Amino acid sequence: MIDVTKLIKQELADGEFCHNALQDTTSELSKEEAIAKIKPLLTPESIVLAQVDPIVGDIEYNFNKAKKYIEWANALKVGAIAFPELFLFGYPVFDIIDRYPKLVEKNIEYLEKLAKCTGKTKVLIGFCEFNRFYIGKRYFNSVAVLSNKKIETIIRKTLLPVYSEFNDARYFQSAEFDSKERIIEIGKNRVGVVICEENWADKDFFDHPVYSFDPVDKIVEEQHPDLIINCSSSPTRAKKEQLLHNMLSFVSKKHQTPIAYVNQVGAVDNITFQGASRLYSADGAISARAKSFEEQFFIVEPNPKAKNSAEINRIYPLPNGLEKTLNSQKAFSLDYEPDLERAYMTITTSIRDYFHKNGFKRAVLGVSGGLDSSVTCVLLADALGRDNIFAVSMPSKITSEASKSDAKELCTRLGVHYAEIPILEMFKTNKDALDSAFEKVETVWQDRFQASLTQDNIQARSRAMILWGIANEFPKTLPIATSDKSELYMGYATINGDMSGGFAPIADVTKTKLFALARWLNKNRLVKNAIPDAVLTKPPGAELAIDPNTGKPLLAEDALMPYEFLDEVIWRLENLHQCKEEMLSETFLYEAKHNVPKATKIAWLDKFFKRMQTALFKWSIMPPAPIVDARSINKTEYNQPITSKLKFY
Repeated sequence: MIDVTKLIKQELADGEFCHNALQDTTSELSKEEAIAKIKPLLTPESIVLAQVDPIVGDIEYNFNKAKKYIEWANALKVGAIAFPELFLFGYPVFDIIDRYPKLVEKNIEYLEKLAKCTGKTKVLIGFCEFNRFYIGKRYFNSVAVLSNKKIETIIRKTLLPVYSEFNDARYFQSAEFDSKERIIEIGKNRVGVVICEENWADKDFFDHPVYSFDPVDKIVEEQHPDLIINCSSSPTRAKKEQLLHNMLSFVSKKHQTPIAYVNQVGAVDNITFQGASRLYSADGAISARAKSFEEQFFIVEPNPKAKNSAEINRIYPLPNGLEKTLNSQKAFSLDYEPDLERAYMTITTSIRDYFHKNGFKRAVLGVSGGLDSSVTCVLLADALGRDNIFAVSMPSKITSEASKSDAKELCTRLGVHYAEIPILEMFKTNKDALDSAFEKVETVWQDRFQASLTQDNIQARSRAMILWGIANEFPKTLPIATSDKSELYMGYATINGDMSGGFAPIADVTKTKLFALARWLNKNRLVKNAIPDAVLTKPPGAELAIDPNTGKPLLAEDALMPYEFLDEVIWRLENLHQCKEEMLSETFLYEAKHNVPKATKIAWLDKFFKRMQTALFKWSIMPPAPIVDARSINKTEYNQPITSKLKFY
């Protein structure tokens, strides 16, 4: 099939409606030539899955994009075009929907304008609707069906998720369900419409269903549709594709009814959407699948007997590794390979959208010659372009020559801008000022610590001051935080230091996965081996303090515990919800390779839970970071009171 998406992007770019994240907008064919080639292949039942990237609250931008997609669908005379959930308003809505009801009025105003652009092609588009009834939340999460220049019908969402990153019930009223109102005509097909979560309620698929009511089951039982369309905005994360695929395949096969699923792409703060819109046949087989992490005007033919269905329905590959793990079981593994390309695409998409949608262009970060900053630098260069990255080495008295040379070598290989700015003088000045302050305070409070982390933190905060200063002096520039998930769990990061920044690309990536991602980047990027081997082989360490036992910079694993053990503790806590006592009775992968005395294991677990409790405040002030893992401490998903004390250690 001809890639219509490129032509649409070119038209949007010419009209100055698309944001500057759009890359390749060239095409060999004109619009007229493309339509002439595609149109004969289509039937009145053909559907466009409009896999698009909205901007939350920018109703006009979303309207213009939808209008252009609809114009193409009309020109091709397809039966329908379906957009993602809440596309016109943008998803997720967060609290702006309550604070700014004028935006809801505006999205309705533009919905009416959009209706006037329609012809015979049905348009299914998500929008936010006022609840005009006397009781309930103020809004409905709705899908409007448009055709022949009018709003034909409105379908309101019944099942509202309130788990993980979802909080729909905070804003929306659950609508009463009537299966008749869920049926629309597309060509000769009677099509049932569900909205995102409404496809996730099958009691035979889920061991512990969240809902007692299944909209799909009800529609099929009472209306016997030829097809189900799911208008969705479903984020990506580890293991999500496996669950999504198996669920949609199971439901379509169970009901002997094809399912077309349209999903948005792009990112909003911490949440990233994969796209990968798709069609399942009545026997549960995947018939068509759109690209991952890219906008796409994706045409599908639901009828497998249609003469050109094989030519129309294309199955684009998932990120490498996902396909072979679709039936994997829940278990901790250090084999991260099946998820590395998806993780890479999630993070780079998130960086790109966060910067472009918020008016930023350039990133400045500290490079230490260590793993975290090296991987972060590569991800930024790939997402924003190497000319938009300025990496700064900020050595202190403790910084080794090897670390300085590794940082410089990384930047040379990547081709990003680089400078070395020592912090020794800044450290001395800040230390002198603080020592003077401490002496004054000590005249009143005479219980000063004999040993503290003050000197370590002065170094980290001096570096953050330089990065923020550069960002303040140069337009469209954002400083980057480089903390990883393992160290955030342990509070092994400095407030207003290495945690400081406007975005934190790897905050949901554990250290062992980060090592695997670094090796994957070296093998799979266009320019190979950007990260020096020395970075991959040296033991991680912050180089902020000297280990009194060795006289050398303190290593992270000496201060914490082996990362292989630590990351399995995190996995068991997040995925199996195990407590310390349960973990003690389990055999960790690390124990299978190393002799770990029970007393040592107890000490490590004690340290983990105690430090995790004291790290809660640090989690709460982390800058936006893409959710990558199956479970997360990202505040979009997980909330625990800072003022809490759990007896688990």
